[in-house]
Amino acid sequence: MPLSQQTREKLSKVSTASVATALFKRGIRNQMIQDVRPLSPTQPIMVGEAFTLRYIPAREDLNPITVFRDRQHPQRAAIEQCPPGSVFVIDSRKDARAASAGSILVSRLHQRGVAGIVTDGGFRDAAGIAALGIPAFHHRPSAPTNLTLHQAVDVNVPIGCGDAPVFPGDVLLGDGDGVIVIPTHLADEIAAECFEMEAFEDFVQEEVGRGRSILGLYPATDDQTLTDFAAWRKANGR
Repeated sequence: MPLSQQTREKLSKVSTASVATALFKRGIRNQMIQDVRPLSPTQPIMVGEAFTLRYIPAREDLNPITVFRDRQHPQRAAIEQCPPGSVFVIDSRKDARAASAGSILVSRLHQRGVAGIVTDGGFRDAAGIAALGIPAFHHRPSAPTNLTLHQAVDVNVPIGCGDAPVFPGDVLLGDGDGVIVIPTHLADEIAAECFEMEAFEDFVQEEVGRGRSILGLYPATDDQTLTDFAAWRKANGR
């Protein structure tokens, strides 16, 4: 089932930390993409369904620069096929020695309405990508073309990205802490639970700021905490 606008909006207001906790409650522990970070500290929250590209180690005789003459080359085809509102996720084998993509390809994704891009490798033209405003996450900048080390072989198949499993259609949330992958069948319930969790944590943050002890407050093991939270929600329209 496609990601609903309601779920997308709820996820845009929650954190990867809250989602990680909600997934942990369900016994799912390995969904945070490791060693990726936002290109810009001011980029928007990223929410969208995964559309994937997989690289393998390049074999030199099969990966010259002339491969880009083929309009069906997997990297080029994926850029044009990634649906608007989706997140383009690249399995670069956690190898940032060569770029996963550059500013021209990411500009094309941005122009087509793609919600963001993630690689466990690196981007070339990283400053130019950051200036576009599209949410983008990578390990580090990398100038060499992907062809030197990476060979694009598969489009929209299950991949590993930063040690996290990513299946086409899984929902990705990216914020200042990184990127987490939500299994598609859990997206609605995770969004609803985390939306409520964020409200409670905002209340707790205010109470702690006023000097209140966390004992009985976080977690809410005292009945008075729940009474106070209900009053806070009413007063704040939450």
